[in-house]
Amino acid sequence: MIDSAGTRPLDDAQCGRRRPRRWAEAPQSELRRVLGVMTDIDDTLTRDGAIEPAALAALRRLHAAGVPVIAITGRPMGWSEGFARAWPLAAIVAENGAVALIPGAGGVMVEYAQDETTRTANAARLAAAARRILREVPGATLARDSAGRVTDIAVDHSEFAHLAPAAVGQVVALMREAGMTATVSSIHVNGWYGSHGKWSGACWMSERLFGRALAPDLGRWIYVGDSTNDQPMFERFALGVGVANLLRFAAELEVWPAYLTEGERGAGFAEVADALLAARA
Repeated sequence: MIDSAGTRPLDDAQCGRRRPRRWAEAPQSELRRVLGVMTDIDDTLTRDGAIEPAALAALRRLHAAGVPVIAITGRPMGWSEGFARAWPLAAIVAENGAVALIPGAGGVMVEYAQDETTRTANAARLAAAARRILREVPGATLARDSAGRVTDIAVDHSEFAHLAPAAVGQVVALMREAGMTATVSSIHVNGWYGSHGKWSGACWMSERLFGRALAPDLGRWIYVGDSTNDQPMFERFALGVGVANLLRFAAELEVWPAYLTEGERGAGFAEVADALLAARA
């Protein structure tokens, strides 16, 4: 496997406890048992905030074949609602496990992991933390999608603004000092109050949509991601897959997925879908 500069193999130390294999090497016997796909959105399905045609076509093929896809993202509820209506998904879990958007015949149903009293109490704490970050970290700006956020805050580091790695680290440190959970995606630093995350969101949707606990089925779901905040999922899913642009974060990753695609972003997601559908044919 090549490194993020595209020049030399990654060694075992760089890959943590396991060396990723090519997605094309995934065993057919395992793919035939797959129940569905869970996926990140930004830079996994999208480029510059818009879904790539290859990814949208792959979602449609999976939907036509009866394979449910659940998207799990740090993006806000407001940003996600339109995509929950437009894309063939079983659900979108937004704000890192805090909000579920479930399409149905009557429109999109919105559900929350936290009750209204908790969300209201946290709102003032989130606003105070955001003010401190903007005051103390030079160049820090809130993400442009902040108006649609209900349960977290997001600081832009690579979407419309640029923060140096040291400044990103300072944002993370301030969030954690304030008692928040903090993660870094390919575009934002997200912070929130509560123990939820991508993993809890995945478990929630497995129970909510299919009446099944996720843990016993971990070998029967694919998870696709692209960044350091996908590591809790890569650690758990036997069929964890990184799209090729995950290699940009090679130096920061402590947990690698079991597999890597050849293509980046939407092309990589399409590789995942095509291999799964071919195995089921």
